[in-house]
Amino acid sequence: MAGKSASTGAAGAGGAPEATGPEAAGPGRRVRVVLVDDHRMFRTGVRAEIGRTDVTGVEVVGEAADVDQAVAVITDTRPEVVLLDVHLPGGGGVEVLRRCSALMAAAEDPVRFLALSVSDAAEDVIGVIRGGARGYVTKTITGTDLVDSVFRVQEGDAVFSPRLAGFVLDAFASTDAPPVDEDLDRLTQREREVLRLIARGYAYKEIAKQLFISVKTVESHVSAVLRKLQLSNRHELTRWATARRLV
Repeated sequence: MAGKSASTGAAGAGGAPEATGPEAAGPGRRVRVVLVDDHRMFRTGVRAEIGRTDVTGVEVVGEAADVDQAVAVITDTRPEVVLLDVHLPGGGGVEVLRRCSALMAAAEDPVRFLALSVSDAAEDVIGVIRGGARGYVTKTITGTDLVDSVFRVQEGDAVFSPRLAGFVLDAFASTDAPPVDEDLDRLTQREREVLRLIARGYAYKEIAKQLFISVKTVESHVSAVLRKLQLSNRHELTRWATARRLV
């Protein structure tokens, strides 16, 4: 199911794709794009990097910061490609895909989705691909490669950052569906990301910086995870995550 791999490069300031000069658009090469990410500064960086239509051929026709906004903007603008973050307020990228399933299945001018996320976790990748996304690239991708990925998705290709393609191949090569983890399903996408970083030994301040949220928000997510999983402290969280190979 995986298509060609998109190469990656170093991230620029604020986590936005590095400014490496996206290739000039070919004659008549145009694509309408909606940016969905809950970090305004990241959206601004992506728009500045790839949204120079006369150079890249990419026209950014809308932005959204949460699930409800995303569904409304996508429905209203009917873009050809949506750059979709996995972790969003309101249910995450998978919920956006679920609510836009009719647009993806349209016989004419279907809306296609390309996940663009800081997460490289297998369950995040597989979740959005099962939801209907045409690819998944991480936020370390360069501006040039992101433009190329957008056009390839527009044309119907499947695009993945190199190491992520293996997750998809492994998932869809298996004849057995992965077991449902009811405990894990209780957590939101953001709670899973905080859990993973806690298990990797990150301090609250480091998690806040990486996810562009406040320390107080990190603390709230950790408290919610502890409550939902009926655990007492971060050491138990680490053991729980390690046992499920989430680290």
